[in-house]
Amino acid sequence: MIPAHIIKKIKRIHIKSRRSVNNIMAGQYKSVFRGSGIEFEEVREYAPGDDVKTIDWKVSARLGKPFVKLYKEERESIVMLMIDMSSSLKFGTFSGPKLDKAAEVASVLAFNAIRNNDKVGVIFFTDRVEKYIPPKKGASHIWRVIKEIFTFSPQGTGTNVSEALDYLSKISRKRSFVFILSDFLDDGYLKSLRQIRQRHETIGVMIYDTGGFKLPEKGIITLSDFETGRQIMFDAFNNRIQNEFTALKRAGHKKTLDLFSKAKSDVIELETAASVSDTLLKYFKSRERRLR
Repeated sequence: MIPAHIIKKIKRIHIKSRRSVNNIMAGQYKSVFRGSGIEFEEVREYAPGDDVKTIDWKVSARLGKPFVKLYKEERESIVMLMIDMSSSLKFGTFSGPKLDKAAEVASVLAFNAIRNNDKVGVIFFTDRVEKYIPPKKGASHIWRVIKEIFTFSPQGTGTNVSEALDYLSKISRKRSFVFILSDFLDDGYLKSLRQIRQRHETIGVMIYDTGGFKLPEKGIITLSDFETGRQIMFDAFNNRIQNEFTALKRAGHKKTLDLFSKAKSDVIELETAASVSDTLLKYFKSRERRLR
């Protein structure tokens, strides 16, 4: 039995995301996430005017006359949502937990994909792969994805992006648009990201809370790491410690951006206080300009 407050949250995100797609992003997604290319359809005999680059020389040599390869454009795409379910996504200051933002992003992306007749698949991960939902179409599928985010109980608490990417590489052969929704409190996944980038279009969605970049000014405080359970004591009245803490958090943020840059992959920065639709729309427009 799903608690009433969870059902209310799922409905709110479902309705809000659908409205954003219909009213704000109409057509924007389609213009930047087209079909994954072209696929072979058949060969036919060469006709005057055909591009000589399309000649199939093996078939032509076997049959004694020129034949050309025909291709058709793939209209249907697959969107894979890789959603971080680690304990750190439960953190939030003034704008709610990061997990709520991840759910809204997943919902908006899924609605855009379904509207464009694309399939949507999901991988939930922590320090292990927790659950895989194969790509499907339909509004009811989106509802299931959002529901799973708030009702699924992961076994792990930490974050292992590499393991999730390696799993995707094994199960997904067709080129897909892959969105990684996480706060990226992890390291050492550059090799896996580069490998998956060879086949799939990978886009990171880095969800962060600026409130977590600063210690609360309340004297001696103890902070607990959501993922490891480790506790550290700080003197929050000490300006040097405050500055060092903030610098450490900002360095971790920049390290993620640099890592995606090295892998030649896009990354969308989403602060928990920011609008999901505005942030994604800004990215869609920026991507469209680059593709022209």
